[in-house]
Amino acid sequence: MTEHQAQLRAEGRLDEPVQSQRGALDRRRKRGGRRRRDEHQMVPDATFTSYYGRPVVKASPWEADIPAYLFLGGLAAGSSLLGAGASLTDRPALRRAGRISALSAISLSFAALVHDLGRPSRFVNMLRVVKPTSPMSVGTWILTGYGPLAGIAGAAELLTPVAGRLPAGLRPPVRLLGRLAGPAGLGAAVVAPAVASYTAVLLTHTSTPTWSAARKHLPFVFVGSAAAASGGLGMLLAPVSEAGPARRLALGGALLELGVEHAMEASMGITAEPLHTGTGGALLRASKALTAFGAVGSLLGRRNRVAAAVSGAALVAGSACTRFGIFEAGQASARDPKYTVVPQRERVERGETSGA
Repeated sequence: MTEHQAQLRAEGRLDEPVQSQRGALDRRRKRGGRRRRDEHQMVPDATFTSYYGRPVVKASPWEADIPAYLFLGGLAAGSSLLGAGASLTDRPALRRAGRISALSAISLSFAALVHDLGRPSRFVNMLRVVKPTSPMSVGTWILTGYGPLAGIAGAAELLTPVAGRLPAGLRPPVRLLGRLAGPAGLGAAVVAPAVASYTAVLLTHTSTPTWSAARKHLPFVFVGSAAAASGGLGMLLAPVSEAGPARRLALGGALLELGVEHAMEASMGITAEPLHTGTGGALLRASKALTAFGAVGSLLGRRNRVAAAVSGAALVAGSACTRFGIFEAGQASARDPKYTVVPQRERVERGETSGA
């Protein structure tokens, strides 16, 4: 530096060298790009706007087949648990109701899924690989393992009572089916919790704002809803004298669903709004009312067959409303860009404040 430059710098008339400015910029970048506490934001935060109101993320192309698939899969899983418990505690009517309900529900669930996929070969193609990081791949294998087990147990309940009226050539296979029903029913019960919960994981791993924000709670909501629905169906189909486990399962599932759903909504911030508005909000309000009514009825239906049946039907309907309501709320959140942009800005602010 020349004598003239030194004099100018001493008088404050010479800018800091470019290299020093770059060094300061590098030091700021190493600090994570955060503003120092004594710095002030020169430009205020922009208010939320969207490009002509267009959504940021694309809503899923799913239609009513998918929430039906979610509901029926949960109903099948809970029914398998109920059937296995009834088998171990010598309740033949409840066992029969649980196994046949599981077979019927999982068959309809598969039908809804295949209808959404367009053709059965697309489901088969998903079995060509195993991807532990993909909820879709894991769920496909869970269903593939669960379906035959529930099918054997349910088919045995349907065919064994009429084995004597079947042609002689069919009787040995039916007798074999009856011997396999017990182990198959227990195997289906082991896989059932995964069947009831994996669909929630599948939803929360999408970019749909409301589903993604519920990732910590939604699997428990689905498990509680499945237990309430299957317990309610057991109350509806089994005699009061054998329906004790169904009532207890229904009550426990209803309390779990309502409690976790309340905690979920409280933790979601602005993305919980679609759970209270529009079609999704109306379905979820109906779900809560039906589930609460069914839970109370499960206590009152210990001796009254009519009360048990009405309460059971309410619990099944409430579980269906839960699945359809959450589905509709997620679709609504994807269509409104507010539910994508506002949470992103909130996360940025929390990151700056905490030094992340």
